[in-house]
Amino acid sequence: MEKIPLTRNGQAALNAELKRLKSRDRPEIIQAIAEAREHGDLSENAEYHSAKEKQSFIEGRIKEIEGILARADVIDTSKLSGPIKFGATVKIVDEDTDEEKTYQIVGEPEANLEAGKLNMKSPLARALIGKEEGDSIEVRTPGGEKSYEILSISYS
Repeated sequence: MEKIPLTRNGQAALNAELKRLKSRDRPEIIQAIAEAREHGDLSENAEYHSAKEKQSFIEGRIKEIEGILARADVIDTSKLSGPIKFGATVKIVDEDTDEEKTYQIVGEPEANLEAGKLNMKSPLARALIGKEEGDSIEVRTPGGEKSYEILSISYS
């Protein structure tokens, strides 16, 4: 099985979500199913079917997280340095609009663009990997070619 790279923060977030799903969400949905069963005929009981659907989602997410954590290769990014690689926090500027953005390059399970977590397999991350401060990169995006300059690289 292929290892899944995770930062320490990513591992902690997944562990917290798993704990919440098992200790709070799972018992709540079991209670909701029990209450819905008390309403009688299950074939036309929307609350029961909704609760069962939510239970299926919760159980699926628990299995997914457990699988990720079992295959996780946790990388301590604070011990890294040098050119851009997994775990780097990179500040870039769009050479056309002068808009600055900061991203951390992470594995797929913790990627979240709104939170500045960039999937290492994304076109932008692949273009950044191996580059150094001051380098310029060209990235092909759905909106066309974009040019960025790397302003800073840090590992924390």
